[in-house]
Formats: sequence, C-alpha cells, structure tokens
Amino acid sequence: MKTYSVDINGVQRDLPIVEVAPGVSVALFNMLGDTDVTEAAGEGLAQRLPAEVDVLVTPEVKALPLAHVISRVTGKPYIVIRKTQKPYMVDPIVREVISITTGKPQVLVLDGFDVAKIRGKKVAIVDDVVSSGGTLKSLTDIIEEVGGEVAAVVAVFTEGAERPEVISLGHLPLFD
Repeated sequence: MKTYSVDINGVQRDLPIVEVAPGVSVALFNMLGDTDVTEAAGEGLAQRLPAEVDVLVTPEVKALPLAHVISRVTGKPYIVIRKTQKPYMVDPIVREVISITTGKPQVLVLDGFDVAKIRGKKVAIVDDVVSSGGTLKSLTDIIEEVGGEVAAVVAVFTEGAERPEVISLGHLPLFD
C-alpha cells in the first residue's frame, strides 16, 4: 500500500493513500483512537487560535476529540454539530452537505438548545481536514443563520487546493 508521510506537531504518521472517487485518491487522515496525534494536533491548533474566539464549533465524529483538546487547552467551550437529527432536539437547524470523503449527501444538525451559545459570539470552526469546503460552507451557513460570526477555521490539514483562510498544521495533496 502506498503511503504519505506527515508530521503533526511533532508526531510522525504514514497515511494510507486511498481512492475516494474514480481517479481521485487522498492520504487518509483519521485521528480517531490515536491519542498522540489528537493531543499533538489539538495543542498545536490551540496555540494558533485567535484570542478573540469565544466558542468552538465542530462537526460530529472525527473532529470531536480535536475540539475537546483545543477546548481543554484554551478554556473555550465547544458545540457539536450532529450528523443526524435526534428526537430530543429542540427546533434543530438542518443543512445538507456532500463531503469528498463520503461522496454522498449528509446532514448537519444544530440543536436549537445550542443556538444561544453561538448567537453574538465569535466562532472558530474546528475540523480534522478541510478539502472541498462543503462541510465548511454548511457549518458557516448554520453559524451565521443563528447570529454567530465565523472568526477562524482551524483544521489539522487542508487538502487539495491551498486554503490560506484555514489555520492548519499542514497540507495534503490529492493523488491521481
């Protein structure tokens, strides 16, 4: 299997290169269950987080432990945008997104209970990888709809096209 070597704030990993669509392969970064990478990435991104950020917002699953580490280091709270609507949610805000790694429509859901925690706040979006920007756009739409302001986007890696607007620890190329 082909791999791509990365340095995540001093932690080395060889990422497998996998095909996600015909003719498009990525270096698959999955930090779930990798405590060393999650801690190193979270600490590195916490150091780069703009001081004016009030709250962190992260999509559910892979970026969740990253947001937790950044929250622990900075003392800033985090809110999770879920990928399924739950019956207990109060007036949820729902957006559809297509991610390059899933290749099919998904939903992003903000529980109405969390709206007040975002309204009037400067928000940092926290994600593991920013690639096509689909998830980022949907998260931004939700945050702005409820009255928050996206002050920063932080991710372990950007992927594909360069994204200077994203605070990251590195960049992953796409492979043929």
